[in-house]
This record gives sequence, structure tokens and C-alpha cells, in this order.
Amino acid sequence: MRLGPPLLWLACALLAAPRPSPAQTRETAARHIALGDTATGALDPETALRHYRAALALDSTSYEGLWKAARSLVDIAKQIESEADSLKQRRDSLYMQARALAEAAVRANPHGADGHFMIANALGRLSLTRGGKERVRFARIIYDEAIKAVELDSTHDGAYHVLGSWNAEIKRLSGIQRFFAKALFGAGFMDKANWADAQRYLEKAVAWKPGNIFHRLELAEVYMDVGKFSAARGQLTAIAALPLADVLDHEYKEDAVLDLKDIAGEKDRT
Repeated sequence: MRLGPPLLWLACALLAAPRPSPAQTRETAARHIALGDTATGALDPETALRHYRAALALDSTSYEGLWKAARSLVDIAKQIESEADSLKQRRDSLYMQARALAEAAVRANPHGADGHFMIANALGRLSLTRGGKERVRFARIIYDEAIKAVELDSTHDGAYHVLGSWNAEIKRLSGIQRFFAKALFGAGFMDKANWADAQRYLEKAVAWKPGNIFHRLELAEVYMDVGKFSAARGQLTAIAALPLADVLDHEYKEDAVLDLKDIAGEKDRT
């Protein structure tokens, strides 16, 4: 088939058209990242993920695109609460994808706190879906990555939250789980966990981002663990007035109401 003049002109024009420069590609990728950020703020991680993936298709080494895509995957996965095997597998697969993207972000920028935080965050969420032995295997990586994030950014509320939760989760392990943990990592590493650090790190998370509902809920539950019921009530009561800013905040608010009922009338033990 021969090209007529109009089609021939179009083909020549397309061949002659300049390709986007690297700067233009970065601008386009940045545009997708901005759109992803807007969707994240609107609590729409699926749309956010599409934009971050579009950015990565244009610039596969984009640090922001990598760690933010990981964040969106975690936000999607943590909403899957069904016990159906197919859904559990999908959830865990999303967490593993998030970990892989976060690791790629660290390779792209080893000095970025958010990449290290997202490794810890993805594995922390994944560990909650696994049995005791696997949870312990993840524990060292979670701790190391969260500590690295704090070393790189002393104001990183998310990393402080992970460290606080890490200490609390280790202290909540059963005797058998703690025995396995010590056999795997040695008593020195597992003995790092203590209630004082669980409180201290979560208090820092709240201090740096007081509007974060999850920070306050986790801190309140640690206070409950150590018998500081008045302090727990203070955190749980504050949650009611906070705006929704996370895909699970509506659930966290319900949990806060239930926790308040559970400790009604409890007196401080310390």
C-alpha cells in the first residue's frame, strides 16, 4: 500500500519530530509523581500507584517514584483483611513488591530516609501476617532499616513509630517465640527491646506528627501494656477530633473507642 500525500507527510513529520530530552522526561515523570501525591492525599492509593508506575516507566531510577510506589502498595495491601487464601496471598505479594521497590529506592539513593523506612514498614506489615519464626527473621531487618532512617532524618515520625512498635512487639512475644529469637539472633540483639524504648520512640512519633491517628493509637496501647491508663486515655481521647489522613484511619478511630471501653475504670499501676 502506497502512502498518499497526507499520510506521507504525517509519517515524515513523526520521523522528524525531536524525541523528548532527558529534562522533558524528568518533568513528565515529576508530573506523574505530583498527581500520585494528590491521589495519596485523597486516600486513593490505587490511583496514586498508577501515577507512580507511570513515572517509573519514564524514569526507572526515580527515588521518589520508587519509595512512593512502595508506600501505595503498602496502603493497598493493609486494607486486605480477609482470611481467604487468595486474598492473603495477594496481600503478602503486595508487601513483597513494596519491599522490592523500597530496596530499589535505597539503591537509587542510599542517603534517603524514606527508602529505608519503607523497607522497614513493608516488612513490619508483612511480619504481622506471618507465624512467629518468620516474624523473628524479619525483626533484625526491620530494626536496622528503621534505625538507618532515623540516623538520616532525626525528624522521621514514621521511622520512630516502627522502632516503638518493634520494641513493643518483641516484648509481646511468647516465651517460645523469644527463645527462638535468641537462638537465631543471640540474646544481645533481642534484649535490645524494652518498654521504655517502645514508649520513647512512639512519643517521638507523636511529637513530630501529632495529627497522626496511628501514632497515638499505638502509643496508647503501649501505655496500656505498662499500666499507664491515664496517659492511654489521653491519647485515645485526642484521636476522636483528628481528621482522617490514612486509608485505615476510620478503623483506628473505632479501635480507639474500643480501647477506651476496655480500660474504663482502670487505675494506673505505675
